[in-house]
Amino acid sequence: MIIGACKIYMTAEWVNSLKEKRMVVKSIIEKTKHKFNVSVAEVDKQDIHKSIVIGFACVTNEVRHADEVIQNVLNYIEDNTDAVIDDVEREIF
Repeated sequence: MIIGACKIYMTAEWVNSLKEKRMVVKSIIEKTKHKFNVSVAEVDKQDIHKSIVIGFACVTNEVRHADEVIQNVLNYIEDNTDAVIDDVEREIF
């Protein structure tokens, strides 16, 4: 069993409140869940309205497939939000 996990650190400068941030995060999470077979959640900095940290994970039987899924999800999130991706942490174990 191979587990691919990733944390995406993003900045949303136009967000002015936690309510606005929750709407952005909820949209990203729901779209990603429906498009890919991954678990997705906001995993850090929930109380900082301009910072978004989203984590996701997939389970597969090949390292190559886990890496492809991670890259596809990253590309999808980057293309479907105005937030700027600051950093990405990937792990495959």
